Amino acid sequence: MLLVLSDPGAGRSPEDAEALHRLVAKGAGPGPIVFATSDLDAAFERARAAGAEVLQEPIQQPWGPRDCAFRDPAGNLVRINQAT
Repeated sequence: MLLVLSDPGAGRSPEDAEALHRLVAKGAGPGPIVFATSDLDAAFERARAAGAEVLQEPIQQPWGPRDCAFRDPAGNLVRINQAT
């Protein structure tokens, strides 16, 4: 599996890039993109240290998983779950 995240402007006109960026920032883009890890706290700290925009620190969700959430530089919602 290969996952490529790119800037909304990649290969697009400035007008199209801005329109797409506004849609993604509103949550209209693909996603959320969800990853799983065996060490959620370590993954969270690495993402935060790298400058990711934190939306939710690691918590236990009422529906089951322990997870956290970020927004990537292009505005996509990225969640990381604790693998069970």
